[in-house]
Amino acid sequence: MKKFLMLLLAGLTITTTACGDFPETQANTNHSDTVSIASDSIVGEQSVNTNTTVGEVIANPAFEDFGRLLFPVDRTVTDDMTLAEVSTSRVYTWYNNIQPEKTVEIINTLAENAKSGQQIFYPIYSEAEMTADPSKRDTGLFFFKGEPGAKFAIMNAGGGFAYVGAMHDSFPHALEVSKMGYNAFALIYRPDDPYNDLTKAIEFIYDHAEELEVDTDYYSLWGGSAGARMAATLGNSDNMNALTQRSDIQQAGAVVMQYTGYNAASQTDAPTYACVGTNDGIANYRTMQNRLDILDSYGIPTEFHAYEGLPHGFGIGTGTVAEGWIYDAVRFWEE
Repeated sequence: MKKFLMLLLAGLTITTTACGDFPETQANTNHSDTVSIASDSIVGEQSVNTNTTVGEVIANPAFEDFGRLLFPVDRTVTDDMTLAEVSTSRVYTWYNNIQPEKTVEIINTLAENAKSGQQIFYPIYSEAEMTADPSKRDTGLFFFKGEPGAKFAIMNAGGGFAYVGAMHDSFPHALEVSKMGYNAFALIYRPDDPYNDLTKAIEFIYDHAEELEVDTDYYSLWGGSAGARMAATLGNSDNMNALTQRSDIQQAGAVVMQYTGYNAASQTDAPTYACVGTNDGIANYRTMQNRLDILDSYGIPTEFHAYEGLPHGFGIGTGTVAEGWIYDAVRFWEE
């Protein structure tokens, strides 16, 4: 059953991508074959700004060997690009409202957390698994820690299943949710194996819940575009059970999804919050609204927002008519 479902999901990934047909992308030139966990002592870093280069960020000891994963490894991102230059739609294709200042805040927050002794990155695969399949080194969880013992959320960025747009589509969400006291993880996954990687991430958090100081009850799955498909798929209890084959992992308490054409609906789907712009040329807002109407007819709690005039990929929506939606989403999750 698990093998059949994975073949089905792989087919869906290839035929649908995030919400349309996407071109091939080039690989990040900062690729490294090793990933390690943050050390206990960080020395000598200074705060970054919009003129800081990608190379300087990756070289920061706070990010050890996983700094390259802050940026899309499947896009062309060179060491000499500044954070202002990298925070554009030229790198984050299909995205809008990208804010270099948010990139700076995210990097500084993670670096400061590492300097204070917090582990900010966790590989989800063992060293043996990564040695057997080196592509698994391009995965992991960036941890934006909230209150000890608080519930957790996993954020899944989009990118058309061609790359992972975390700096705009999952890191900002994780940072804001952590400010509200919740534990937030941003998943870096392989675009050609996203469902297995999200499954592994959920299992990893469950298996290390005590170490991570998280409450596993009623966790939430978030995603934008392609990442929203991942969240909705793993938020379905039938899919979750088939993929994990574990009885100890419960269904997500809520799914929070943005701008996707995903239209599968089932009585075993999780409570779902969705938002999208009315001017989205990739994910028609009516498709999302129709799916939530179906879930609602099943008695599944839903909440839907269509923001007038917004295009695809507006992220947390700072400075737009969607600003503040993330607080509505957290309230929905809490309910």
